Amino acid sequence: MSQECIFCRIINGEIATEFVYQDEQVVAFRDIAPKAPVHVLVVPRRHIPSLAHVTAEDEGVLGHMMYVARQVAEQEGVLESGFRTIVNTGPDGGQEIYHIHMHVLGGRPLGRMVSR
Repeated sequence: MSQECIFCRIINGEIATEFVYQDEQVVAFRDIAPKAPVHVLVVPRRHIPSLAHVTAEDEGVLGHMMYVARQVAEQEGVLESGFRTIVNTGPDGGQEIYHIHMHVLGGRPLGRMVSR
């Protein structure tokens, strides 16, 4: 884990937060600047800087993150109405924290992200 990484510090308990989900591979907690009524981050316990740094060794945890996103959506009451998952990668992709994480957003219509 990275000493400077805010998500590593949250995972290690150095920064207090309430986990809405946790297991041996990932934690999930509410975003401090939510963009929707439901905005939860799913974060692997192992420090992986971004999708650009993923290796074959990370396949299991990445699949598990997708499963946990579904669990979080159900727990937060947006499974049936729908939700969005986002993984930002690199500066042009909007990544701000360099510890891979998945945003789970819902609770209102989110609209289209890309125009045709």
